Amino acid sequence: MKLILRSLVQIKHSSKFILAVLVICLIIRLLPYFAPVRAADIAQNQLAMQFSDRNGLPLGTLLTRDQEHTSVVALNQVSPQFIHAILAAEDGSFYHHGALDMKAVIRASKEAIHAKRIVSGASTITMQLSRMLDPVSHSFSGKLQEIWLSWRLTAGMNKDEILSAYINRLPMGGNIYGVEAAAQTYFSIPASELNLAQASLLAAIPNNPTYFNPYEHWERLKQRQKYVLNRMVQEKYISGAIAARTQTEKVVFQSRPRGIIAAPHFLFWLANQISPTSVEKQSGDDKSVIRTTINRPLQQFVEAQVQQVISSLAANNVHDAAALVIDNDTGEVLAYVGSPDYFNQAKLGRNDGVQALRQPGSTLKPFVYELALEKGLIRLNTILADVPARYAIPGARLYSPTDYTERFLGPVRVRIALANSLNVPAVRVLEKVGVQTFLERLHQLGFENLNQTPEHYGLGLTLGSGEVSLWELARAYLTIARQGEATPLVSRFSDSPLPNPHSLLPKQTIWQLITNILSDNHARATAFGVNSVLNLPFPVAVKTGTSSNFRDTWTVGFTTDYTVATWVGNFNGEPMRQVSGVTGAAPLWNRIMLHLHEHQEPAAFPPPEGLIQLPICAISGLRPTPDCTSVVQEYFYPEDKIAYEGDNQFNLPPEYNEWLAKQQQSSLVSNNLRILSPHHGDLFLVYPGEETKQKLEFKLAGNKFAPVEWWLNGEKLDTNSANSLFWNLRPGKWDLEARSGEMTDKVSFQVELANIKPTRRGFSISNSQVKGNRP
Repeated sequence: MKLILRSLVQIKHSSKFILAVLVICLIIRLLPYFAPVRAADIAQNQLAMQFSDRNGLPLGTLLTRDQEHTSVVALNQVSPQFIHAILAAEDGSFYHHGALDMKAVIRASKEAIHAKRIVSGASTITMQLSRMLDPVSHSFSGKLQEIWLSWRLTAGMNKDEILSAYINRLPMGGNIYGVEAAAQTYFSIPASELNLAQASLLAAIPNNPTYFNPYEHWERLKQRQKYVLNRMVQEKYISGAIAARTQTEKVVFQSRPRGIIAAPHFLFWLANQISPTSVEKQSGDDKSVIRTTINRPLQQFVEAQVQQVISSLAANNVHDAAALVIDNDTGEVLAYVGSPDYFNQAKLGRNDGVQALRQPGSTLKPFVYELALEKGLIRLNTILADVPARYAIPGARLYSPTDYTERFLGPVRVRIALANSLNVPAVRVLEKVGVQTFLERLHQLGFENLNQTPEHYGLGLTLGSGEVSLWELARAYLTIARQGEATPLVSRFSDSPLPNPHSLLPKQTIWQLITNILSDNHARATAFGVNSVLNLPFPVAVKTGTSSNFRDTWTVGFTTDYTVATWVGNFNGEPMRQVSGVTGAAPLWNRIMLHLHEHQEPAAFPPPEGLIQLPICAISGLRPTPDCTSVVQEYFYPEDKIAYEGDNQFNLPPEYNEWLAKQQQSSLVSNNLRILSPHHGDLFLVYPGEETKQKLEFKLAGNKFAPVEWWLNGEKLDTNSANSLFWNLRPGKWDLEARSGEMTDKVSFQVELANIKPTRRGFSISNSQVKGNRP
């Protein structure tokens, strides 16, 4: 009796346990219905967009706005052949089980136990969709998350909705997702027109898109297609005879695997500028045709030239380039090339060189000169010192700008300094303007990415210490071409005009002066030669730029009709070998410009309005004197003519001394004498016992042939030397004078005995004494 009672108690407890387990399972299974995922929650709202050029020629179709190709299609717009193929291949019982296929789970478990490894999976289409929506790890916890989301999908969606969401997200190789995107990309047809051979091949790809890549692993894909067709036979969708015949049917994949005819970088960039609502308003179709400003024949020409130029520079470690062509009258973008080959992922082809930020080299110099001219800080006949200069940078070493040639030209006119892209004069002009003022002007011109403080850029801003895009450069040079009138770049035709975010007060004459300099082929001959690729058979203004370490080369220029901007470099940041702006980006710019004006030459640039031309000495920038060896014409404001008629005495300031001292022969100071050594105010230390061995050179500039008398503390030195002599150092304060006819120059210096023994032979110059001003 006790045994029976004990048994009954055990049964009662077991029943309670089983009931409790059943209740818990039921609760767990019902929970998803309190948090269902509905079709609207995971809807793919992006519409496919079709683009045409300005004349209606197709450019291509983008299936999304990013670099992933996908397109949403209703289930009833997909070929039944594909539906059957994907069901057979991935989940034959999809319409007969819930989120999980328990039969498949049991089968897979038995096979795994018997083989001691995973032989087949039990993943359903619903579970695969959950992984697409929320990728999780392959751990036990990850599998539980996958099951939970699968239950929520089943709770909120019917089978057709789940299948529709699934086939629109299938990974179809590379960056292609969904059956519609695959059909359009691989076969240029909609998913509704897929035949059995095409459908079975596409249904084979999602199992392992990389392994079954149709362009690289065709035989693998054919074997997988055979499996798909056999599964379709097993599921009674087709007969064995049809499967065998389909297996041998020839299917041709499109050679260009993206369905884009031209301007891929432009299309993706533009797609991200267009709001989805504006596309929907433009057309009720799923694929609205967006008419862009691109000229397709020109676009394809520029694409070909980019590839050819890069190919010719391959030996110089040059791999990438970009180009932009703008219509000056309208600001419309006519050609936009972001890289040599968008579709070459191995070579970073998707990188967009038009929008990428790079150091612009010297291409910003015209804008600092324009601003200095506008503010009256310089005139076109102003002489700038292209001589060694040093600038104290807080927290850093002295900044000493140099040119590519590492040579200095001495005194140069503004025209020569800008046309030959000399660095030191540009820095001197920026010093006059002020970095903050210049940065504000660059912001007005549309350089939105120069967003650091003026202290961050410093005086190097005019040499390219910031980062800008080719797009921004082209827009700024368009402002020069339009004589100071800023205008936005236009990329598509629409009913409402684009706003003008950057508007400058018209300074037409100054911008005309900058154009005049940039189009002066003879002015830039010192740096570029007369017959460089910058010299075209029609009027054109142009500026080149090269960033530090030769990582970027630029050429931006314009005629009265078009603005062309080009960049040549490497996306990975590697420096090029023996490539500058004139040898890198300029040949590409040259080809595009010649093509644009092949049938009609542009008009000449208008001369600067309201200015007069007067002869000046090319060396001094002043009214020529009889001994001036080179006379040129330069523009003046009428009000400056009085000063022009006045004194034309040319005297070089002290900042030229160091440069003059290194010149073997100079005619730049023919009107006055200049003692170059010693400097006024120098203090020299002479070591005891070494006086007779220590000599100081007295050096003079500005005297060609006339005899010179040297006077020291009022006594004439007995010497026949003209421009240089050596004097034994003696302690004391000394006044040195050089006389030649009516010309004289004086300096004062001091020599003291040192209190320490010399560590090396010779004397030392002390920095402890403050040097006075030249008399």
